[in-house]
Amino acid sequence: MKHLFPSSLNKILIAGFIFLVLMQSNLVIAKTPEEKGFEIASRSDRSDRGFNNSESTATMVLRNKQGKESKRILFQRTLEIPDETLGDKSIIVFKSPADVNGTAMLSHSKILEADDQWLYLPALKRIKRISSKNKSGPFLGSEFSFEDFTAQELGKFEYKYIRSEECGNNLNLICDVVERTPQYEFSGYTKQIAWIDQRDYQARKIDFYDRKNELLKTLIFNGYKKYTTKINNHVWRAHNLNMVNHLTGKSSDFIFSNYKFEQGLTDKDFVKGVLTHVR
Repeated sequence: MKHLFPSSLNKILIAGFIFLVLMQSNLVIAKTPEEKGFEIASRSDRSDRGFNNSESTATMVLRNKQGKESKRILFQRTLEIPDETLGDKSIIVFKSPADVNGTAMLSHSKILEADDQWLYLPALKRIKRISSKNKSGPFLGSEFSFEDFTAQELGKFEYKYIRSEECGNNLNLICDVVERTPQYEFSGYTKQIAWIDQRDYQARKIDFYDRKNELLKTLIFNGYKKYTTKINNHVWRAHNLNMVNHLTGKSSDFIFSNYKFEQGLTDKDFVKGVLTHVR
């Protein structure tokens, strides 16, 4: 009996030590909601990097509360900036109807500073710089704001993981739900809630909350297609975007087509001077 008690005690001490080691390991491995939210967002952002530059055509459908529609045709160019501390550049040019033909917007996305944006209005024949404090306003009568048209760079937000659940909309996917808070001082939103699927790491839905912290708009992404580029073989693009304004009952659709990548675009294609003649 003299030998049994010390042996049992040793086993208990060893088991206790192992338990403590495992607990400490779990504490080290466990991520905070903020860390997990950033991890999900960064995985999504980086999954589509490497497209270099792109061009696409889009139909914008504006729909009022009664369901009456009007359509606009445009094309878009985007220049990817590899440095994640800098933002991408993009330009949108309207082709029709006649009253907006030639209207163009140039955006230089920033991280913590105000995005640089310029709007060219053919009727006035001048380029107008968009105020850093007025980016929450509607873009040409749509439910998209000027702020929505700049690249949603990873560093623009702080993140917080909320939960995981079905993505909805009959997708048969599980989404991570992440709250992202704009770090830009003059953002029109207090927060955005994003649903990012666990399979392709793409955004499926975003809820936008206004400065009163009330649900303002919801953006739904559909029609994803995978493209191959020289650098990245899984560049995803949503071909159907639907933005619904919950306060006005209006909605706007973007229906994209003719995506082309690596078109030889450079910084020279994204300067103010091109707005007056880009076609």
